[in-house]
Amino acid sequence: MIRTVGIVCKPIQEVVCGVVPPLLAWLSDRRIHTLIDKETQACINSGIEGIPRESLAEKVDLLLVLGGDGTLLSAARALRGHSIPILGVNLGGLGFLTSVTLGELYPVLEQAVAGNYRTSDRMMLQATVTHDGHASGPHLALNDAVVNKSAMARMLDFDVYVDKSHVGRYRADGLIVATPTGSTAYSLAAGGPIAHPDLDVLVVTPICPHMLTNRPLVVPGSSEVGVDFSAADEPVYLTLDGQTGTQIGLNHRVAITKSENKVKLVRPTDKTYFEILRSKLRWGER
Repeated sequence: MIRTVGIVCKPIQEVVCGVVPPLLAWLSDRRIHTLIDKETQACINSGIEGIPRESLAEKVDLLLVLGGDGTLLSAARALRGHSIPILGVNLGGLGFLTSVTLGELYPVLEQAVAGNYRTSDRMMLQATVTHDGHASGPHLALNDAVVNKSAMARMLDFDVYVDKSHVGRYRADGLIVATPTGSTAYSLAAGGPIAHPDLDVLVVTPICPHMLTNRPLVVPGSSEVGVDFSAADEPVYLTLDGQTGTQIGLNHRVAITKSENKVKLVRPTDKTYFEILRSKLRWGER
């Protein structure tokens, strides 16, 4: 039973101001308590107090995300293991994750508050950086963990391991380790395959490899993908979901594995994954 809904928005005032106030009234009419994050509160300038996103997970039964995929990625990491269903409504561009359109918001929300909805459990990644026996992390990501070079236009030399087994030394601009959810994001743009979100796999995609025979790999979801930068001659960066990250020094190692945390995405009952692919990627169009 959904009694409390949390709302997270992309802070674009002209859009949010037109969507959120009637949404709050709709939820109030159904005696559903509503909490909003600080970013949303700043946009709508209402009397409702905003709270940090990280605090919403402990207080709500459903998280409503209004924005694009980037907004949903940020909200998903903020949940940090709380199994709260997320309903993503696309106010942005492509919107693979926020597949519900604004016109579909109220019909889908009506089904959700009545308990008539389905969810898709999505794998998350965790990345740990180690150096001289010291570890930092884990850093969480829903889409991908990316290691790449700094601003200088140089190629990186690094070694890749799967479960401690040496895959090879790569010369490339970097490496993407993606979940099936993230396989349609940066990894796809770099030539990686599309993996159905129900699969338990990791997609390992080099970025602009010097050797054309360095192709993307699909490995079991139980694998640990290790990246060693002993051969690098400049610091690199670890980026999570294209939003947060940290600089990695020489002789550091990154270990990327499946996280115990999962994200529950509310999916429209009348849309399949392949319908979303056809729509977003415009398959079949000329």
